[in-house]
Amino acid sequence: GQVYVGLITDLSYSNPHLSPFDEFQRLKLHPEFKQYLEGGKRVSYGARAITKGGFNSLPKMSFPGGLLLGCDAGTLNFSKIKGSHTAMKSGLLGAEAVFEALKEGKSGEEITSFADRFKDSWLYKELYDERNFGPAMHKFGNVVGGGIAFFEQNILHRSLPFTLHDTIPDYATLKPASEAKKIDYPKPDNTLTFDKLSSVFISNTNHEEDQPVHLKLTDPDIPLKDNLPKYNEPAQRYCPAGVYEVVEAEDGSGKKFQINAQNCVHCKTCDIKDPAQNINWVTPEGGGGPNYPNM
Repeated sequence: GQVYVGLITDLSYSNPHLSPFDEFQRLKLHPEFKQYLEGGKRVSYGARAITKGGFNSLPKMSFPGGLLLGCDAGTLNFSKIKGSHTAMKSGLLGAEAVFEALKEGKSGEEITSFADRFKDSWLYKELYDERNFGPAMHKFGNVVGGGIAFFEQNILHRSLPFTLHDTIPDYATLKPASEAKKIDYPKPDNTLTFDKLSSVFISNTNHEEDQPVHLKLTDPDIPLKDNLPKYNEPAQRYCPAGVYEVVEAEDGSGKKFQINAQNCVHCKTCDIKDPAQNINWVTPEGGGGPNYPNM
């Protein structure tokens, strides 16, 4: 009897007033979603950054002692949602490569054969053929970009003979706040829509209070000196857990940038989206963070 609902927000968005959390709350008010959620009870919450760039975003997938598995096409096809079958296939290929290495008596070496198995599989071909989907949407918008994707997937059944690339990193896409449209989000009704802090509470997030803060600022002055006047400090909004706040200092000296590291749900959005690349998300003490029993 559980319903799972979520929203993927591309971190390449340009409006610093945008809040992915509040966009998700607003989405639930749409009649198509509301019909499944009305009368229900919120039982869990979570957030994370995902890699959805498809073929063009694939890193080197092997290193001494391990493999990176779970390739995602990063594509919404017009007939099916991509992701699950590609992740499963990469897991199968990884298992085969590890089994072969163990049979050969290897232990701890880099299993380079995994890359060869990947390139010889239908998974590689499928990811390669759909490599232009995301970049086309980002470069040309939903209409033209969607038209290119439709033409490739449903008429050509393969990609055009060139590769589009996303060349601007997500942290560099924000416009100044003065040039962007302000967004007024409705207040939570505590029935279908909720606030961040009560949501974080049911994510069962916990960090020992005496551990070092795992969210490091390279320059502590940047949030108030640069990000606040230029972007209205977007960390207040892109963080889905209320970790970052601009508040009045207790001594009356003015504003201060406050980090509520205890709230962190380990999504790593701040490490990706901060326009100054000033926030470094480091691994906290073991055992801390969110606990998602229903997710």
